[in-house]
Amino acid sequence: MSKLQMNAEATTSEQKHTEDNILEVKHLKKYFPITGGFFGGVTGHVKAVDDVSFTIKRGTTMGLVGESGCGKSTTGRTILRLLEKTEGDVLFDGEDISKYDKKKLRELRTKMQIIFQDPYSSLSPRLPVGEIIGEAVREHGLISKDAYNDYITKIMKECGLQEYHKDRYPHEFSGGQRQRICIARALALQPEFVVCDEPVSALDVSVQAQIINLLQELQRDRNLTYLFISHDLSVVEHISDTIGVMYLGSLVETGETADIFDEPLHPYTKALFSAIPMPDPDLKKERILLQGDIPSPANPPKGCKFHTRCKDCMEICKSVAPKAKDMGNGHIVRCHLYDEAVDS
Repeated sequence: MSKLQMNAEATTSEQKHTEDNILEVKHLKKYFPITGGFFGGVTGHVKAVDDVSFTIKRGTTMGLVGESGCGKSTTGRTILRLLEKTEGDVLFDGEDISKYDKKKLRELRTKMQIIFQDPYSSLSPRLPVGEIIGEAVREHGLISKDAYNDYITKIMKECGLQEYHKDRYPHEFSGGQRQRICIARALALQPEFVVCDEPVSALDVSVQAQIINLLQELQRDRNLTYLFISHDLSVVEHISDTIGVMYLGSLVETGETADIFDEPLHPYTKALFSAIPMPDPDLKKERILLQGDIPSPANPPKGCKFHTRCKDCMEICKSVAPKAKDMGNGHIVRCHLYDEAVDS
C-alpha cells in the first residue's frame, strides 16, 4: 500500500470518528470568581470544572457520576452554554459552539436540551401544561399553526401524558407526571442531544424505573444522545453505554460501562462502587471508607486532587498531577498507580 493511500485511509478514519461523535469536550474549564476585600476585587476562583475532556457517540448515553459538588451539573450546563466556559472547546456535530453568535445559538437551542433535577421548580406555576410544552415550539416556529395542537398532543402521549392534561397546572400532578412534562417540553423541540441532570433523584424508586424506561424508549425511537448526570450508580449502570467518574471538578476515570463496573481502576471509583447496596442480604463485600473531607474547589490540593483521601497515596501523588492513561478499549484512568501504562 502506498504512503498516499495510507494517509487517505487515516484521514477517512479520522473523519468517520468525528462524525460518530455528536459531542466532543476538550479541556473544558469553568471557574467562578471569588470576590472580597475592601474594594470587592477578585481574590480567587472556585474551580468547578477543571480540564475535563470526553466524547459521546451519537445515539448513546454517557453517565457522569461523582459526589455532590464535584462539578457534574456545572459541566452539563457549561456544555449547553447556560453557563459560559472559562477555557476549552465544546464541539457539537464538529462545530465549536462557543463561537456561535446569538442567531446561531438560538438555532442550537432546538438541538440541545436539558431535563432538570427538580421538575416542580423548573415548571412555571402560572402556565397550563399544554402551554409549557408548546411555548418554545411556537417561539421557534417548528410547527405550523394548523398542526400545533395535534403535535403537542402527540408529544404528550409519547411521554405518557393524556390530551386532557393540557389545561391543568403543574401543582395538579404528581412528581413522576411533572417529570414527564419536563421530558415532553424538551422533546417537543426535536433535539439530538439531551442533558439529563439527575432527572430521577427526586422521585420514588418505582417511579424512577418508569422514567428511566421512558427515556430509553424515546432514545430508541428518536436516536437521541444523552449525558446522564447522577449520583445513583445503579441507575447509571442500567442506562449508560459509557461512564465518566468526576472528583473535585476533574474526570478521574472514563470508559465503557461494562469495563468500569467489572474492573474499576481508580481508588475513588473503587470507593464509590463499594457503597452500592447489594440486593442479596447474604452477599457481603468490603466497604471502602474514604478518610477526611472533600477539599475545597477554591483551593484544590496540588498533584492528584484525590491524594488527601487515598489509602494508596504515594509521594509523587502529592506534587505531580497524573496524566490520562489508556488501559485498553478506551478505558482511561488518571492515577499514578498505572504510570507504567502507555499515556493516552
